[in-house]
Amino acid sequence: MKQKINIMLVEDNPEYRNVIGFAMEQEEHMDLTHEFGLAERALQSFQSLETRSEPDVILLDLNLPGMSGLEALPYFIKAAPHSSVIVLTQSNQEADVLRAIAQGARGYLLKSATVQQIKDDIRTVADGGSTLDPKVARFILKTLKTRLPAVETQNLLSDREFETLQLMGQGMARKEIARELKISPFTVDTHVRHIYDKLNVPNSAAAINKAHQMGLFNQE
Repeated sequence: MKQKINIMLVEDNPEYRNVIGFAMEQEEHMDLTHEFGLAERALQSFQSLETRSEPDVILLDLNLPGMSGLEALPYFIKAAPHSSVIVLTQSNQEADVLRAIAQGARGYLLKSATVQQIKDDIRTVADGGSTLDPKVARFILKTLKTRLPAVETQNLLSDREFETLQLMGQGMARKEIARELKISPFTVDTHVRHIYDKLNVPNSAAAINKAHQMGLFNQE
């Protein structure tokens, strides 16, 4: 028989905890071993006898009282390095999705997901895979598609060249850029020349226009 998947649920809504708990009771190969309403309490459990072994999967809500799920996520990764974290939340905000994935979440599900989808994704993550809610996946693909040119440009330019280009876009003259970056005018001239070469443009106006077309100045 396949070994059971041990699951920890960190969720402050008791009704939703009951929904997940009931779903796990009906699943032969899943066991909801721990439930917490606070991230702090869940993290403390790893330092006590309460949690002798790491869960296979941690279902983590983002909107928690006290320490939020996003704030707690790195601490879960550190405290339970062999556990896989699935964010289970109502939030489909861009910043939440990207930050959770960047911080190590193996899955991101919206609470509108069906119980069957949640169970399927738990199996996927427990087997070493990753999963995204279909709505979130479509959003990520759209975001990557619209931002790819700017990301490529940022990789093309050095940090100093990118800073110089940003200041050029603000209308600063080269002497002003030199004062702002605390470098010599000669160094600014070198950065500008490299920007022209890398963007394949003849002058400052063309460089700024191309940067706008590529969406570079829209990046945070």
